Amino acid sequence: MTDAPYYLPIGDEADIFEAAYDCRLPILLKGPTGCGKTRFVEWMADRLGSQGGEHDIDGNLITVACHEDLTGSDLVGRYLIKGDETIWVDGPLTQAVRRGTFCYLDEVVEARKDTTVLIHPLTDHRRMLPIDKRGEIIEAHPAFMLVISYNPGYQSVLKDLKHSTRQRFVTIDFDYPPRDKEAQIVAHESGVDVDTAMDLAKLGEKVRHLKASGLEEGVSTRLLIYAGQLIARGVAPRRSCEVAVSKSLTDDVESQRAIDEVVCTIFGS
Repeated sequence: MTDAPYYLPIGDEADIFEAAYDCRLPILLKGPTGCGKTRFVEWMADRLGSQGGEHDIDGNLITVACHEDLTGSDLVGRYLIKGDETIWVDGPLTQAVRRGTFCYLDEVVEARKDTTVLIHPLTDHRRMLPIDKRGEIIEAHPAFMLVISYNPGYQSVLKDLKHSTRQRFVTIDFDYPPRDKEAQIVAHESGVDVDTAMDLAKLGEKVRHLKASGLEEGVSTRLLIYAGQLIARGVAPRRSCEVAVSKSLTDDVESQRAIDEVVCTIFGS
């Protein structure tokens, strides 16, 4: 059994998730990269699985990182040749539907549109998964839970969540934590002292404000944790922030310089 994942609730997201789980309503998590969506799902899967007494975190959550080449067969399953036999192998979605676990489709808009349509019968009163290749319809296990996520900051005409899909989900909005909460998270996850964690959280807040100056994306809590982990292992704060924040966020020299100036004002030269 693995240790329970760490997650610090910011609002009522845990209560909403648990109520949706009780009703078996599918959930959409919407928010920027690195703000805690995946960790939240891991935490809830562990929390609700522990309550049920059936699963641990390894057994109660199947995560699929969606990408543009993800096919329906990747999710549902396919026939494979094994020796002289042709056998059917369930995909991750089918495994979750049969076993009654959480299935988390991370960054679902990256998947092809014809792939995401497959989940529709699982998101209404039917709660079933048709497997056309086998002529089979699987009724979802009572404990099955479907969770998807996407980053609205990357919306485009080609990569947006279809309304026919979006309106099948209860939506929980995520954003980066307020400074004091983010400092708690950074301190816990990286091992730095509270003052350094607060400085890193301040850095995150200020860098996100640079988006108005042309920076494409704000710094994630994940990157602040990386910087903290480097600092905790003896790397100078300025250098830690350079390699974990400014160079990871952008290749634009002017944007890197702007971030480095913020770092200097917080950590000194």
